[in-house]
Amino acid sequence: MNTIVREHRWIIAEPPDPLVVAQLSKEINVPEPIAKILVFRGITDYDKAKAYFRPTLSLLHDPFLLHGMDAAVPRILGAIEKKEKIRVFGDYDVDGTNGASMLYLFLKEFGADVSYYVPDRIKEGYGISRIGLDRASHEGATLFISVDCGITAVEQVEYARSLGLDVIICDHHEPGNTLPNAYAVLDPIKAGDRYPFKHLSGCGVGFKLIHALAVKQKKEENLASYLDFVALATTADIVPLTGENRVLVKMGLEVINTSPRPGVRALVEKAGARLGQITTGQIVFALAPRINAVGRLGDAMRAVQLLTSADPAEA
Repeated sequence: MNTIVREHRWIIAEPPDPLVVAQLSKEINVPEPIAKILVFRGITDYDKAKAYFRPTLSLLHDPFLLHGMDAAVPRILGAIEKKEKIRVFGDYDVDGTNGASMLYLFLKEFGADVSYYVPDRIKEGYGISRIGLDRASHEGATLFISVDCGITAVEQVEYARSLGLDVIICDHHEPGNTLPNAYAVLDPIKAGDRYPFKHLSGCGVGFKLIHALAVKQKKEENLASYLDFVALATTADIVPLTGENRVLVKMGLEVINTSPRPGVRALVEKAGARLGQITTGQIVFALAPRINAVGRLGDAMRAVQLLTSADPAEA
């Protein structure tokens, strides 16, 4: 206990300027104690308060700021145009299965010949597996997109290249000393990457990819409908709910509560939760554990089947 006390101490913040608090209280019509809390969080005027309480996609950073995006987008668009088979490979946790579901549905809507794969937790272990690569190659895929894994898959990517697979990695984990020799590596925390926000989930990185594709094709109108996946993944992965993550989760919760897809609706109902009242707490303690359990109890691809189902009865 004494060690903990010595190493962890409260640092009391300096009180905010009372004039700034009073002005903000007046501008947004809230009591001064609430204005004081907002000022502590760096929200000091009407515009910042509006962005905090009513976030929009316009507040997100340009997805092309993410290093590797300039290579990933034309490769995917070229694959769609040439009718190449694309394989989406997701990790077996909430982040990976939601990321795979989102990429699969988005690319399918874009007209891609796309399929998905989630590795067996026991037989294949974490990350890009040779079994997964072999299956993708055997089924004719030429483009392989990983989500929530791959940043340390140096040997696996070399093996993929030997099979004729181009690999695009969407990950948010810490890279090793050497990056995989993939067609594109999207990871905001890799060395030298200048993307302004460093705390995206794996699914969040995947969302930046579909955001870039939508921008390139001028088809951004349905982008927000995929934010339910990002909200589930971001909340479950316990990344900071600040910056872009706060925008993505806030808007994603609105999708879940107002227009849930069949799989999410079924999950909410089975968890005994109530649509219209889903919060981040309910995701963490009721919804996410059920998705995580799928891979521990057998085939994790059932999670993607649920999340991508368009049939309420099947879901």
